[in-house]
Amino acid sequence: MHTDLFIANEWRKATSGQTLEVMNPATEEILASIEAAGEADVDAAVMSARDRFDSDEWRRLSARKRGAMLYRAGELLAQRAKEVAKLETLQNGKPFFESSIDIAMTVETLKYYGGWADKLGGNVVPVASGDFVYTDRVPVGVVGAIVPWNFPLNLASWKVAPALAAGCTVVLKPAAETPLTALVLAEIIQQAGFPPGALNVIPGRGTTAGVALVKHPGVDKIAFTGSTEVGRQIMRHAADTMKRVTLELGGKSPNVIFADADLKAAVRGAQNGIFYGKGEVCAAGSRLLVERSVHDVVVEQLVARAKKLVPGDPFDENTRLGAIVSRRQHERVMSYIVAGKSEASLVAGGNATSVNGKGFFIEATVFDDAKPGMRIVDEEIFGPVLSVIAFDDQDEAIHIANQSMYGLAAGIWTKDIQKAFRVARAIRAGTVWVNTYNMYDPAAPFGGFKQSGYGRELGREALDGYTETKTVWMGLR
Repeated sequence: MHTDLFIANEWRKATSGQTLEVMNPATEEILASIEAAGEADVDAAVMSARDRFDSDEWRRLSARKRGAMLYRAGELLAQRAKEVAKLETLQNGKPFFESSIDIAMTVETLKYYGGWADKLGGNVVPVASGDFVYTDRVPVGVVGAIVPWNFPLNLASWKVAPALAAGCTVVLKPAAETPLTALVLAEIIQQAGFPPGALNVIPGRGTTAGVALVKHPGVDKIAFTGSTEVGRQIMRHAADTMKRVTLELGGKSPNVIFADADLKAAVRGAQNGIFYGKGEVCAAGSRLLVERSVHDVVVEQLVARAKKLVPGDPFDENTRLGAIVSRRQHERVMSYIVAGKSEASLVAGGNATSVNGKGFFIEATVFDDAKPGMRIVDEEIFGPVLSVIAFDDQDEAIHIANQSMYGLAAGIWTKDIQKAFRVARAIRAGTVWVNTYNMYDPAAPFGGFKQSGYGRELGREALDGYTETKTVWMGLR
């Protein structure tokens, strides 16, 4: 397991002399002490990426070869899938079966963008003068990628893979809580054949390494996933150097159950929507909107399911609710639960717990009689806490769903296809799932409306954020 910074295909100690302790949130044991990048280390990483991007060797490296390297990186990760999934669970606290899903999608993301690398082209533009005019898609330059702790490796691949496919070079700063698998990615990218400087990985604190990366004049674009609050700060810092920015931020996603839905499937989907990943999911269906005529039966079934989700050892194959990522996040979630008890009706969970006397665990928690204006309804909690809101008709459901500063995702449960189309169009969210929830694929773009950010991850659309359009005008007169 690597614990050093990765700069120019070399493992280096941080010049800052600082380290990060990575803790297993399920046992409270220290997994590793990691070098923590300071401002000088960030500068070295950016200069490495800049030197590579500006080099003749990088410009001459064909897109097809870059694509083959990315595909090879996917194959190398697939060979180490169990090992890396274990590492993900150790540092994040999520059940091992969830980490295995994350790693499998990371493999697919690397391979998917490996296939895109040699397919980025421009167009011939007919102009009135009769001159020959065409457009070209060129890489934006050096990318600073900043990723959170909830899906550490998977979300890193959502940025690193399309950036490299487009011909950019990358400086990746993983979350301070979960840097271990990002360092594995560095090793794999090197083994896949990428030259020094193509990918640099610098664990560090957001207030030091993160800020230095965003402010660095040698960085052309910032790709960030995290909270809306931090996203705002990044926008302010990036403005000084006019960096391109894509932001995938917070959410308070509505999951709407209509009376005509398959209620068994809808309740199962509601459970998955909020309790998968311990609720530490930006698109979590944390607001459950239920048509009043079926409200009582939905809540009854949901509570029964929540009570069966007993927090447990993340490596136990029966565990479906792991540990909250850190003590700090555990305290944050519990503070919302305390607030919720004074606002709404607690019908399931609501307690902190432990496994063998250790760990940052919280029961699957459900509040009923929730309403817009309550903190648990309006604010992103990022934990296993669900608020149930009753509604009377389709218009009210749409109004409540859109009554949020966020617009990342939404769910709709109905057997009426016309209703599904109407409501999906009316809800302001970047992804709307119908009769399913929490589905992702490297080919399907993902991102937010409103204060959930802008730009798109995944799909062909993600490549737009890593390229510039150049117009070439050749006079024929």
